[in-house]
Amino acid sequence: MQPLSESQQEFILHWGEMSSRWGINRSVAQIHALLYLSEEPMNAEQIAERLSLARSNVSTSLRELQAWGVVRAAHRIGDRRDYFEAVADAWEMFLTIFEQRKRREIDPTLGMLRQCLDGHGASHHGDDFALDRMQQLLELLETLIAGYEQMKRLSPATQRKVLRMGDRLGKIVGDVRAKGGRR
Repeated sequence: MQPLSESQQEFILHWGEMSSRWGINRSVAQIHALLYLSEEPMNAEQIAERLSLARSNVSTSLRELQAWGVVRAAHRIGDRRDYFEAVADAWEMFLTIFEQRKRREIDPTLGMLRQCLDGHGASHHGDDFALDRMQQLLELLETLIAGYEQMKRLSPATQRKVLRMGDRLGKIVGDVRAKGGRR
């Protein structure tokens, strides 16, 4: 097995560092980064050796990555070991991660906000300010998720085009800020 290049090492270390800031275990992220950069699927022993990780840590991390949908098992004829590969398309990887974050973090928050607002709607006893803030947050999240759901129905190529439009989209809908002014 060929040693990792300096740029590969830097990417893997950085991916682990950034992911730990997002609440993802560093070794999980480093394994993901290694597989993302790898031309060929790797088995758990190869991953453990390449990253100097315990085999048990690699197995646990691979299960988590598979649960997230960013790594899948691959098989080789005549070899009983599982090999693993990352989702190769960066756009597909991003959307998969975003969907998981939405399901794990945003959806429960939406549920909690709705429950708080429904449960306190009639008898809020001086809680107007807090309820107003929760309502604003709920509306923001619902708007973002509605936009996401609409974007999800578009092809990946169209999604990229829409996101690349930037200021042009604001000009199309007449947003003054898109023309450099204040709104």
